Amino acid sequence: MKLSDRLKAIETDPRPSQQGNGQIGTPIPADDPLAEFKGMAKQALYGKLESQALGSTLGEGELKEAVIKELERLIAETDIPLSAAERERIAEEISEDILGYGPIQRFLDDREVTEVMVNSTNPIFVERAGKISRTTSRFSSEEHLRQVIERIVASVGRRVDESSPMVDARLPDGSRVNAIIPPLAVDGPSMTIRKFAADPYGVDDLIHLKTMTRPIASLLAACVEGKLNILISGGTGTGKTTLLNVMSSFVPANERIVTIEDSVELQLLQEHVVRLESRPANIEGRGLVTIRDLVRNSLRMRPDRIVVGEVRGAEALDMLQAMNTGHEGSMSTLHANSPRDALSRLETMVLMAGLDIPVTAVREYVSSALSVIVQLSRMSDGTRRITQVAEVVGMEGEVITMQDVFRFHQTGVDEKGNVVGGVRPTGIRPKFAEELTRAGLTLPAELFGEALNKKEKAA
Repeated sequence: MKLSDRLKAIETDPRPSQQGNGQIGTPIPADDPLAEFKGMAKQALYGKLESQALGSTLGEGELKEAVIKELERLIAETDIPLSAAERERIAEEISEDILGYGPIQRFLDDREVTEVMVNSTNPIFVERAGKISRTTSRFSSEEHLRQVIERIVASVGRRVDESSPMVDARLPDGSRVNAIIPPLAVDGPSMTIRKFAADPYGVDDLIHLKTMTRPIASLLAACVEGKLNILISGGTGTGKTTLLNVMSSFVPANERIVTIEDSVELQLLQEHVVRLESRPANIEGRGLVTIRDLVRNSLRMRPDRIVVGEVRGAEALDMLQAMNTGHEGSMSTLHANSPRDALSRLETMVLMAGLDIPVTAVREYVSSALSVIVQLSRMSDGTRRITQVAEVVGMEGEVITMQDVFRFHQTGVDEKGNVVGGVRPTGIRPKFAEELTRAGLTLPAELFGEALNKKEKAA
């Protein structure tokens, strides 16, 4: 392959700009005083590197190094009077367009940024330490943004166009990407990128971030090792997938794990892991593979554990069936504001399967399958915390009964806006503690605050 072709493949899109400047690749804003020079520099960059006959002999890293070196030389040779800051900015902007994802590349490289939000050509928003802030960067045009979106989704074998205007994809580092384009996005294409840490978080990291406490970590580790079925509940951006990753690290190394996701996000550290990903229909409307299809297929793969990234629809029925038929220790996440809401949503999703099942039977099915619900919340100071650990006790009449094992108590907000409070045991020993004891996992009474509860009753 010619080097120019390889560079254009790396770039967002090799098509001419629709702004009529005749240059290859990303459109440049008309109000940019250096727009003409930038276009000429990119054209010259392709020609110079191609004339050096480097061809396909360079690896990806060497190719990027050659692009940057040649770009610096071109800028140094220009007759246009440029300050050192302008030279650096031009080199950065052009290299980001050619080698990266345009104006969002700097935020993808920033370890402190956890989420990148692009709203058409408006300023880009990012999340740092749980707080959203506005940046001065933006895409030059809607076409520029469309090119970046198309490049990202094409790399994972997906597509986005007017017939399929919504898509979930991922970056090479595993970061989750959601994009939506017109006609559904009225004001222009929109893209949201949920970044994942280069090194997956561990238990100590979540304790340091105040997401969980050491007693809760000990309890969840015992629940996972004791093969209790666990559901992680929470709102958008509360850290459900991160917690699921950490909890999966408690699974013994000799067990076979099958993960099922819409777009692969989980980063399990065990060796014996099979990762399955759903697939949308192709342009002819064929080839659709849903989460439900994958859950059914996973039952034939001899799994010790089934981990569903997120339950969203009728696959809830198949997941519960797996939990009730010998696949204990399964885990999943679900969007809900409380453990009670999580049960209601799960019940609704089972009914979406289209089977004529009485509501009471569905609730009995749910109550017999699930053992623990972990609730996550994002606090006003941006921190993500476990606010409830609830046990699913069983049925009482037509209602599923639950009891809190741990609950978050907020006492106020300090002068810096940080939430003051913590998770405390309720003093109730869960019924599943007996099941864990039979599995050889004895938990101390102090973990549940039983001693404290007895003192309060005596007083």
